[in-house]
Amino acid sequence: MLILMGYIHLDPSDVDAFITDVEQISSSTQAEKGCLFYSITLDDRSAGRFLVAERWQDQLSLAAHLEKPETRAFLKTWGDRMNSDLQAYDVSGERTLAG
Repeated sequence: MLILMGYIHLDPSDVDAFITDVEQISSSTQAEKGCLFYSITLDDRSAGRFLVAERWQDQLSLAAHLEKPETRAFLKTWGDRMNSDLQAYDVSGERTLAG
């Protein structure tokens, strides 16, 4: 499993347009084969900061996502307008937390 976590930073004046574009791709991304979880959430409007949390079955699933026309169009629009502070974590085991 692959987990991506971190932040996307952009100009605060772009927040609303970015939210609209994220909402347009989120549903189809969540339905993709190998996508276990996908969320980009506004964390601080005045700073233009979004929290990113993604879980993918494997690197191949993420690579397929990045090649989709919708993803490529999104990155073409926003790639130069956002700074990302994302980390990828390879997970070899998963367990539930005891309650």
